Amino acid sequence: MQWEAVIGLELHAQLATRTKIFSGAATAYGAEPNVQACAIDLGMPGVLPVLNESTVRYAVRLGLALDAELAGRSVFARKNYFYPDLPKGYQISQYELPVVGQGHIDIDLEDGSIKRIGVTRAHLEEDAGKSLHEGFVGMSGIDLNRAGTPLLEIVSEPDLRSAREAVAYMKKMHALVRYLEICDGNMQEGSFRCDANVSVRPVGTEKFGTRTEIKNLNSFRFVDRAINFEIERQVEVLEAGGEIVQETRLFDSDRGETRPMRSKEEANDYRYFPDPDLLPLEIDSAFIEEVRAELPELPDVRRQRFVQQYGLSSYDAGGLTASRELADFFETV
Repeated sequence: MQWEAVIGLELHAQLATRTKIFSGAATAYGAEPNVQACAIDLGMPGVLPVLNESTVRYAVRLGLALDAELAGRSVFARKNYFYPDLPKGYQISQYELPVVGQGHIDIDLEDGSIKRIGVTRAHLEEDAGKSLHEGFVGMSGIDLNRAGTPLLEIVSEPDLRSAREAVAYMKKMHALVRYLEICDGNMQEGSFRCDANVSVRPVGTEKFGTRTEIKNLNSFRFVDRAINFEIERQVEVLEAGGEIVQETRLFDSDRGETRPMRSKEEANDYRYFPDPDLLPLEIDSAFIEEVRAELPELPDVRRQRFVQQYGLSSYDAGGLTASRELADFFETV
């Protein structure tokens, strides 16, 4: 039997603001543990979150670049779950009413064709802290500096059919957020990371198979290796007469394999409800047009201009516009 992979990515872009999404605490990377976690980030009694306007501006900037729907009214919700590095016991996110709705991005395939990938949504949320395991024996450390750092979670449609397509999509989105200067894209520092939802189905069928989610992939190479392993694993299980269990898995880069982390939660497990401390976010057309006026020339448009203006091949123009800095340097020279 021939099998087809169905893949969707959830990309987490850490927004390049100087302060956190709901507090004035700093977001600088590399500080000593727990020196940048304020009472608001920790949800202490008597504190109230206040939305950072820059995060909204950055979200709208991405929405415009994706030709996406922009919600005039969106709502922040509490996503309830326990984790040692989530001291509040909930994460402030967006659920039913995200700020950015359906959009799309085009990726280049190896055969020279272009494939359009749908974007389901992009929503604002706060990051959790970080559990530290290295240097500890029989215990873990908790660093809450990252708690409250603003994230934009970008969710694709399940339009990807191979690990290579997934990597091409991730690279395209990585270049875009850096072009827009809303995220520095530093994957080693966790500024841009990926969760991959993977399932397989017999070729020619429409129904999706049971999916697994591979968490916290922070390099293009790991995304490629993890998805390919998971596709092969699922096919082997199904061809042996087994069933795929819906679960969250981690990728072991040393062994090149995924392994179970926990059973996959559904939305109702998180008990989402509107955050009572935050008013609905309302964006008017004047604000959207103000942000639109700030947009740089986008990568695809710039690549096409390089072809027409400088007589470059599409391949060379693509390489030169892969980063905004390189494209600027080329034009300056």
